[in-house]
Amino acid sequence: MNQTTQPATAPQRAVWLRLFSYAKPYWRRLLLGIFFGILFGGSTTGLLPAIQKNFSNFFEHQDLPWNLLIGVAVLLPILAALRGLGDFASRYLIEWVGKRVVRDIREKLFDHTLTLSMGYFTRSRSGELMSRITNDTMMIENAVSTFIGDLIREPFVLIGGVGYILWLNWKLALISLVLFPVCILPVAYFGRKVRRAAREGQARLANLAAILQEALVGMRIVKAFGMENYERQRFSEEAKATFSRAMKVTRANASIEPIIVFLSTLGLALVMFYKQWTHMSGADLFTFALAMLIMYQPVKKLSKLHLAIQQSSAAADRIFELLDTAASVTDRPNAITFNEPVHRIAFEQVGFAYDAHEQVLQNINLTVGAGQCYAFVGSSGAGKSTLVSLVPRFYDVTAGRILLNDHDLRDLTQESLRRQIGMVTQDTILFNDTVANNIAYGTANADRAAIIAAAKRAHAHDFIMEMKEDYDTHIGERGVRLSGGQRQRLAIARAILRNPPILILDEATSALDTESERAVQAALDELMAHRTVLAIAHRLSTIMHADQIVVLENGRIVETGTHQELLTRGGVYKRLYDLQFRDTPEPVVK
Repeated sequence: MNQTTQPATAPQRAVWLRLFSYAKPYWRRLLLGIFFGILFGGSTTGLLPAIQKNFSNFFEHQDLPWNLLIGVAVLLPILAALRGLGDFASRYLIEWVGKRVVRDIREKLFDHTLTLSMGYFTRSRSGELMSRITNDTMMIENAVSTFIGDLIREPFVLIGGVGYILWLNWKLALISLVLFPVCILPVAYFGRKVRRAAREGQARLANLAAILQEALVGMRIVKAFGMENYERQRFSEEAKATFSRAMKVTRANASIEPIIVFLSTLGLALVMFYKQWTHMSGADLFTFALAMLIMYQPVKKLSKLHLAIQQSSAAADRIFELLDTAASVTDRPNAITFNEPVHRIAFEQVGFAYDAHEQVLQNINLTVGAGQCYAFVGSSGAGKSTLVSLVPRFYDVTAGRILLNDHDLRDLTQESLRRQIGMVTQDTILFNDTVANNIAYGTANADRAAIIAAAKRAHAHDFIMEMKEDYDTHIGERGVRLSGGQRQRLAIARAILRNPPILILDEATSALDTESERAVQAALDELMAHRTVLAIAHRLSTIMHADQIVVLENGRIVETGTHQELLTRGGVYKRLYDLQFRDTPEPVVK
């Protein structure tokens, strides 16, 4: 049942190679962005010879000839315009690629999440998953856009500047360049700290999102039990931990620029001393110093970029960890599409365990014929919900097999299997959409007439028509604008519209008042006719007319029979029945 993941931290080179593999479909835009980046870098260093030549004339003649002045006046704006054009086009194209890559990753993350098995979601916090798809990808988006752009533009500026100062004065260039390797040491040191702190910070941020999501979903309980202060403290503690990790990253980022500025200033000081020992002209000195200042800008950017890469690598680790999580329930390579009439569902020696130490079902043997209603009863934890969850393959059996007609469920595609099944669960799931779209969920191309007919059969039409926009009314997140009974009836209407041959009912009338329960039970009786029904029952009054009642205890079938047969035997079912229906003394009024 375990779903496999890659190691927590992959080698950085592998992470970024994998990340940039997503840019392959957009290589034309990327190449164009690179071209404009080269144009930007070349035009930046291209200004230096013109500046050097004109300052040389200025220092020698104290005046500039008109033809030279006009040439400079024309050349400098052209170079500046090329620089601006290259900068704009390079940034736009490369950031477009970066943002599109992140959009693709985000969509792939969500798509992959939908393929994961139910076991994964029972072990994971939804807020943590949301954080990976939103916060982690946002960090990647910021880093990728900056990373590609700066990695293309700044090296050309740096290479051009180095080439120019070597041409201008190679001895002085070597003296000044000796400081460049020194920059690598603090960058490497802080980079390691940033990646570790960033990974911890992203995990903390995911915890923060999970706490927020849990509090918002459970707000009714939070308020009912007066737990606002507890939730406030829980959120505050996690926010402090998140802040602490974020400040570690901030300290590392803030430390780089002062170091680079100090080293660049030291380099200029060396140039000044060298000028005193040689006969270097003032124009050459000025241009050399300007070139060094221009060169230290990309050094500073590339140093910060290294830290950004470390920070985003932590987010990429978490993203690819999710993408590499394999579903425990998958279609076999030769899986077939089921399109036959349903004749039977057979459980043969079925066993199931969530893990090696948690055996939930043992030796289940049962055959449900077409059109029969089988109800499953038992105390809490007996295995009822787990057993019916094996039919749509939310989980796969760990022993034995389940047959649909003569096909092992594992030999069928999940899509074709689940197309045969409709579900009404105790925990009604509705979406922040219109009434009509919630009823039609899972039924392609359902027209309005069919939706209304399903609502009428579920006794939901009357209250829907009382809404402001009837079937076009938005019902809010999880249907918060509806009562519990109304939500349940919409879920029943959804199952009626789907019209499946197999129905799974998990106490489908549990949220209804007595009057509504009678009406909906009548609708369910009509819906259940000529269908194969698996019903989980907590209230035994709802399953007295089932064809067979299956009593589970400790993951085993202990009794099977009709309601009357089981009462006559006086076993577990009789005990459960007596617990629910025994007479209770009337309260004494004083």
